[in-house]
Amino acid sequence: MSNLKPNSVVACLDCPEHVPAVLNASLWASTRLQAPIGLLYAMPNVHQKSAINYSGCLNIDDESHLLDQFTNQEHLTSCELKTQGKILLHQASSYCAQQNAKQNVYTLYRHETLGKSIDYINDKAQLTVIGHHVTCKATLSELVRLSHCPILVTHAAFTPPNEALFAFDNRMTAHKMLNWLCKTQLIRTMTVHVVMVGKDTSENRDALREAYARLKQAGIQCKKQLLDYRDVSAAISYYQSEHNIGLLMSGAFGQSRFRQLLQGSDTKKLLSCVKTPYLLFPKF
Repeated sequence: MSNLKPNSVVACLDCPEHVPAVLNASLWASTRLQAPIGLLYAMPNVHQKSAINYSGCLNIDDESHLLDQFTNQEHLTSCELKTQGKILLHQASSYCAQQNAKQNVYTLYRHETLGKSIDYINDKAQLTVIGHHVTCKATLSELVRLSHCPILVTHAAFTPPNEALFAFDNRMTAHKMLNWLCKTQLIRTMTVHVVMVGKDTSENRDALREAYARLKQAGIQCKKQLLDYRDVSAAISYYQSEHNIGLLMSGAFGQSRFRQLLQGSDTKKLLSCVKTPYLLFPKF
């Protein structure tokens, strides 16, 4: 197993139907960040040995028929699960080579669940990329909560975005993301819409103006908008759709647990309804 290289973009290959999208998103991000790509396969839980259907997700070489054979089996041994993972990693490496990957590509095979693997990559990874429909026991929201580095969630197709929407709520996590956005190369050359959902008060206007000014000072082309709505996720989704913005960005689970219990989590709602890539910044 290769060791995790510092500042890597880590592509999580847990979601079969989203493997090409995860790889394309990782290739896009690694080029912008000038970072190596770590291809991560986390072995399924030993108690869940049913074959995961990776057949047809890439079809790069002659090993594809082996993935078909595994898929036709109701259960796999630990050895067969390992072989399935190795084949998938080899095909993913070949795919990146065919796409003329600009940065170094290497593989990470983990003998543990994806949740525990997220914990393993937290300290060194620069960005984690994951498919929207994960197959592990943990939910997508739980995996996002575990991440200590920015995590990009993508759907079945990835289109490189030209514009991004930064959902700014003036909480601590949003300010941490703002600091990161001012420094990262990931959004350079993109237009960023800084959107705040809340009452039209002087406090909110000042907070939004400050966030906008900081991005401008960092050399980022941006726009700002205050939306006076009660439903945060609905307002963000509507604005993104109306302006055809290809990337959503926000802090992850910045609300208190008590507020989430009473009102529901805006992050969880957005994860369930957003159809574009969604970049989340960790609360930690």
